[in-house]
Amino acid sequence: MRFFQRFLPFVLVGAALVIWETAARSGMWSPLLFPSLGKIFRELGLFFTKTEMLLEIQVSLERALGGFALAALMGILLGIVMGRSRFVAALLDPLFSGTYAVPKLALFPIFIFVFGIGSLSKVALVFLECLYPIVIMTYAGARDVNRALLWSAQNMGASRAAILRRVVIPATTPFIFAGFRVAVPVAMIVVVITEMVASADGLGYQVIYAMSSLKTDRMLAVVIVIAALGYALDKAVVLLRDRLIYWEKLDTYYV
Repeated sequence: MRFFQRFLPFVLVGAALVIWETAARSGMWSPLLFPSLGKIFRELGLFFTKTEMLLEIQVSLERALGGFALAALMGILLGIVMGRSRFVAALLDPLFSGTYAVPKLALFPIFIFVFGIGSLSKVALVFLECLYPIVIMTYAGARDVNRALLWSAQNMGASRAAILRRVVIPATTPFIFAGFRVAVPVAMIVVVITEMVASADGLGYQVIYAMSSLKTDRMLAVVIVIAALGYALDKAVVLLRDRLIYWEKLDTYYV
């Protein structure tokens, strides 16, 4: 049973590939719309043999991870302060709640005007998009700390700094990583979209360039690379979470 569960995701991926190849070979659609898997994987192989294409991956990752790292630092700080201070929560909670639904990508022209068309405008937008889920999840975790733990620490004579370091932050860490898992794919999405809109490098630029050149197979190969990067980054966050939050076994929630 456990062996079957381990390979279940590959069954779904395999079924999707079979459906795609069937559609490509049926002749009902143009090869421009449904290129065969052979053409897509050939373009994928060529992608990794070109040094300039590997540099495109590096550029996109630097933008995504740079904005995410800034959002993580600011988001954890703001979330914990909001969770432990009623005044700060009353001040900032309406701001985050009221502007969360606003599509930040609509502000990208302003970011270009302020920061230029280079990487800085894209990193700034990634930071803004990633900040919200990290702040909100951290804020929820800091407010959800077990009061019995806080009272016990206070009765033992722990200072406010010690309580924050030994009780609040460890109790909030699972929520922080939940915010990270939301923010990491958002960072990749924002980077790709902004590179498609205004850039001459990066994976997003490669997608839009291949599409404008009617190279659907090449475009889909780049999309596969983006998906693989997103999957790898998510697994890295999960691995780091499992190593740091060793006292919490998430598999106990499954039957």
